[in-house]
Amino acid sequence: MKNPKVIIVMGSQSDWPTLTETAKILKDFKISFEAKVLSAHRTPGETSKYAEGLEKRGVKVAIAAAGGAAALAGVMAAHTSIPVIGIPIEATSLNGMDALLSTVQMPPGVPVATVAIGKMGAKNAAYLAMKILALSDKVLNAKLKKFKKMQADKIKKIKIIP
Repeated sequence: MKNPKVIIVMGSQSDWPTLTETAKILKDFKISFEAKVLSAHRTPGETSKYAEGLEKRGVKVAIAAAGGAAALAGVMAAHTSIPVIGIPIEATSLNGMDALLSTVQMPPGVPVATVAIGKMGAKNAAYLAMKILALSDKVLNAKLKKFKKMQADKIKKIKIIP
């Protein structure tokens, strides 16, 4: 896509089944995005060049998902001034805990907003990206408020009869 608002990068194509959750939500809210496989370790030059070009392209938020050492979100954050949201992926025998710790432990000045491990995090990354975009988009802000109200209404309708 030529001018996406959000980019989704993943360290491996095997991360895509998790990130389909992110993509689905962005599509539902009609947020333009592109998805790409980049590796902090296997394609470091391409990854940094891609991150450096995001702001010029008009991208507003980057979502980066990786497992294991999970350096991708940090590399993206080091090479761009736009917000980066990291999603730890369950890729090793540590079930994503290694990726969580790698993603959340960024040095001062290189922040990465980190969400939960796996599919729950993938969903929340989309919602967090939209909240960031909604700061300067009144239509999206209204959609998010309507969505939050619908969520609350569903909970209020639940009746538990012992």
